[in-house]
Amino acid sequence: MTEKNVLGKGLSALISDDSVLKDDHSYIPNLPINQIKPNPQQPRMEIKPESLLELADTIREHGIIEPLIVTQKDDDLYELIAGERRWRAAKLAGLKKVPAVIKEVSQQQMLELAVVENVQRADLNALEEGLAFKQLADNFSLTHSQIAKKVGLSRPAVANKIRLLNLPEEVKKGLLEDKISEGHARALLGLTSNDSIIAAYQRILKGFLSVRDVESMVRSLNEGRKTEKPQRVVRIDPLVRKYEEKLQTVYGNTVSLQRSKKNWRLTMIFPDKKKLETVYKKLL
Repeated sequence: MTEKNVLGKGLSALISDDSVLKDDHSYIPNLPINQIKPNPQQPRMEIKPESLLELADTIREHGIIEPLIVTQKDDDLYELIAGERRWRAAKLAGLKKVPAVIKEVSQQQMLELAVVENVQRADLNALEEGLAFKQLADNFSLTHSQIAKKVGLSRPAVANKIRLLNLPEEVKKGLLEDKISEGHARALLGLTSNDSIIAAYQRILKGFLSVRDVESMVRSLNEGRKTEKPQRVVRIDPLVRKYEEKLQTVYGNTVSLQRSKKNWRLTMIFPDKKKLETVYKKLL
């Protein structure tokens, strides 16, 4: 299997062949957990303790269903390519040995596969994705289009996530802690100074402003007018915000998601027929 094919199909391509699991030199059903060290290029900045505890409980009951993917560094030392969350949870669960698939990969492939795994599992915050994409661009001279193809996103989506790294540290911290959404953060990038971005960010936290409210505020600030107080101050449902951001990542900013007591409503607005046809093909 060529490098292009492996990365194009994601992590599943590394362990999907029956021959891999039957090959004693590739698959180890009981690799000592203390012989595995984390991937230094892991793009995830933090793993929430509560999610690890939940996964540890599942592992205690069912074991590790999907093997870790590692590369051998020395005779008795392996480095994770993918599966760090499962590895950490397995340690919490008290496991001494874990199933693993051993692969020989380059440093570039290690980073790419770590990014692909996390993007496919939706495990990364938008800021973490941006940092990982920037590493791929800076360390391996990949264009935004090449990165987009490898991780299954559009080129604008990749570029927008990298732009998030230009935010002030306070705002990046808020994004990493899910105090604001990726949509809020992108809107703030429309302001010209760090001071104005931080001031607007603090208004978001105090007023629970929607992304559209922030976009309107940014336009008014850039036009030199005093921003009017939004007519409606609505506490955004975190679940709605999460799903809307994921849908916008795939289908663009034309997606809007609302939730009522009885149902959910998904709205998609297309600027032209070409955009409609593009989304239509994705939905098929």
